[in-house]
Amino acid sequence: MHKKQAFDFKNRAPMIQTISSKQLTIAEFDWPFETVLDKNNRWVKLSECIPWDELAESYYQGLSADRGRPLKDARLVIGAVIIKHKLCLSDVETVLQIQKNPYLQYFVGLPGYQAAAPFAPSLLVEIRKHRLTRLSVPSLISAQSRKSPVTPRKRPLSRKPRSLRIAAN
Repeated sequence: MHKKQAFDFKNRAPMIQTISSKQLTIAEFDWPFETVLDKNNRWVKLSECIPWDELAESYYQGLSADRGRPLKDARLVIGAVIIKHKLCLSDVETVLQIQKNPYLQYFVGLPGYQAAAPFAPSLLVEIRKHRLTRLSVPSLISAQSRKSPVTPRKRPLSRKPRSLRIAAN
C-alpha cells in the first residue's frame, strides 16, 4: 500500500528562476585575466540593442512557477538561440563557443567568465520543441541585423562533402 506524501509547496524552490536582466557594464563582467574586455566588441554592442525584458516575458508566458524542473534564465536561453542563429551553429557548437568566448558569455548574461559549459546542448532541442515559436527569435534577429555589427556566417548551398560534389558534376 502506498502512502501519499504531503508536499509543502511554500518551502519549495520556485521552478522559474530569473536573474535581473539589467545589463552589466563590460567593466562589471568578472574576468580573471589582466586584459580588459573591449566595450566595442560586436557582442557587447548587440547586447545593448536587444529588448531582453520583453523577450523574457514572452519566454516565461504559460510556464508554471511551481511545476517541473527549474528553468535556465531567460537571458541565457534567448542569447544562446540568437548566437546559434546568427553564427549558423549546431547545438553542440553553440554551447562550445559560449563556453570558450567571454564576449558570448557576457552576451548571454553570465555574471563573469566560467570555464564550464553553461548548459547542455539538449536544452536547445527542448527550446525548439516547446518555446521557440513564442520567442520569435528569427524575426528578432532579422530586425536586429540592421542595427547589429554581427554578420551571420553563410551556409554552403550543398551539404554533400566537397569530394562528392565534384564527383557528381
